[in-house]
Amino acid sequence: MTTSGKKYDAVIIGGGHNGLVCAFYLARAGMSVRICERRSVVGGAAVTEEFHPGFRNSAASYTVSLLNPRVIADMKLKDFGLRFLHRPIANFLPTSDGRYLKAEGGLARTQEEFRKFSDADAARLPAYYDRLEKVADILRGLSLKTPPNPRKGVKAAFSAASQLWPAVKGGAELHQDLLDLFTKSARGFLDEWFASEPVKALFGFDAIVGNYASPDTPGSAYVLLHHVFGEVDGVKGAWAHAVGGMGAITETMRQACEAAGVEISLDAPVHTLDLENGEARGVVLESGEDIAAARVISNVNPKLLYGKMTPADALDPDFRRKMQNWRCQSGTFRMNVALSELPDFTCLPGKEIAEHHQAGIIIAPSLDYMDRAFTDAKRDGWSSKPVVEMLIPSTVDDSLAPEGAHVASLFCQHFAPDLPEGRSWDQEREKAADLIIDTVDQYAPNFKKSVLGRTALSPKDLEDKFGLVGGDIFHGAMGLDQLWAARPALGYGDYRGALKRLYHCGAGAHPGGGVTGLPGRNAAREILRDAGMKFSGSG
Repeated sequence: MTTSGKKYDAVIIGGGHNGLVCAFYLARAGMSVRICERRSVVGGAAVTEEFHPGFRNSAASYTVSLLNPRVIADMKLKDFGLRFLHRPIANFLPTSDGRYLKAEGGLARTQEEFRKFSDADAARLPAYYDRLEKVADILRGLSLKTPPNPRKGVKAAFSAASQLWPAVKGGAELHQDLLDLFTKSARGFLDEWFASEPVKALFGFDAIVGNYASPDTPGSAYVLLHHVFGEVDGVKGAWAHAVGGMGAITETMRQACEAAGVEISLDAPVHTLDLENGEARGVVLESGEDIAAARVISNVNPKLLYGKMTPADALDPDFRRKMQNWRCQSGTFRMNVALSELPDFTCLPGKEIAEHHQAGIIIAPSLDYMDRAFTDAKRDGWSSKPVVEMLIPSTVDDSLAPEGAHVASLFCQHFAPDLPEGRSWDQEREKAADLIIDTVDQYAPNFKKSVLGRTALSPKDLEDKFGLVGGDIFHGAMGLDQLWAARPALGYGDYRGALKRLYHCGAGAHPGGGVTGLPGRNAAREILRDAGMKFSGSG
């Protein structure tokens, strides 16, 4: 074992976006910070890679909405070159009967689209948006706060009361909406608002993104909500593309960190925590290097931190059991595809760039379709009719593909993290990828023949490449039992770990998954508070 010869104020395990955000705030406050990243590039799942000669795309995470504006402003990411391009419409959903639905090109346009299927649904849309936005505002506020720690007694009670007061004073209607969204299934919630299956599919899709569950699963309505509380350039609920792919976000974060004095070590996987008298005193890399630090901050999945990097005898048995049962499974299969031409949809023909090519293209025409995809996956490993969301970012960013060609991101559900009957994802990956291509081809018959190259990441590949345990893009399921003060466990939701001087800053902490930067920002605030130092952040 070798020692680095320098003791840092903080060492961060993992150079994903939350680790970079946390490091920035700590360094700006005056701490010496070192990030240890296992891969040869920072960014975690938010990276851009060339996957076929001349074709680049976001490797895992693939679209922008949740990145918090305070993080963007504090890190001056736009000064480092970060730019967003807005989608002209949010979504395009081909239906099973040869029609289509476009959404989020403005309220009036969306209502016009809804009228193709239901006048009543079009009439109810403004009220739906208004009610959902009121709940989303509550979540936006909560996402910036440190959850209460029930072990702190009265102090925690006052903290909880303060954080929940905006909800309490919101009135009976808001109370009912909050209860419904946190406890009901997506179908149960949407059935109360809409009658048309395509309309319900459009909104219900958000409930299963990265969520290995049926839209009939109780609590799935919350995941629907989690995906709508973001904003881009001040536009609430908007979705956009980062020019250069998601790696452009983490590349500008890297520049901001290095400008603040953060040291970043690549190809530096952490083997274990270095403990002394039950306290975290640094980390030991797989190379044998021992890095001493006053505090250790984890940006990895809690299951990985406590199951592989922490000696079992250092943990309370009850806490260790909780981490062993920490639910991690997104049911996600991720592909990038190089295309010679744009998809030519049967329901909306044309191979020239149009607004539906620039939208999130949802291949899941009904909630029943989504439910079957889940039940089939539990039984067989995946469905013969998988759910696919396709984005074609080259339609707004021509830096990603050669002239006249395109790249497509395929984000697919549901694919079992562990296949039945002893089957292996190493053996089944390409078979599943072929099925996904065939699924898109059913709606755009030129798709399959236009494929020039592809990459496919099964749940196992997502874990092996990015450290996403069980392929879970959120670092843990976003169920009510794994949210807020219980993320990753009751008594540890305030970013302080199960050992002294150990902290959590990743998506396994509040407010959870998505490229928000908020777990990193919030964790930095608590770390600096414990150190008696001032947190400097906007807002």
